[in-house]
Amino acid sequence: MPFKSQAQRRKFAQLLVDGKISNETFEEWNRETGRKKLPERLATTAKPSRRVKPRRRKQAAKKR
Repeated sequence: MPFKSQAQRRKFAQLLVDGKISNETFEEWNRETGRKKLPERLATTAKPSRRVKPRRRKQAAKKR
């Protein structure tokens, strides 16, 4: 799986230094990424807004 951003690459490098991932894992990701120009961070995708349904007013029961 290739890196998607420079921030992700730095995070994995820090995990490698801390000993939380193996050198093979880091090198595999680095190899798959190649020499691509990566963005600093990925832009977040806009989530579709949830429309709030208007509440219906309950009609008062008619008195006889």
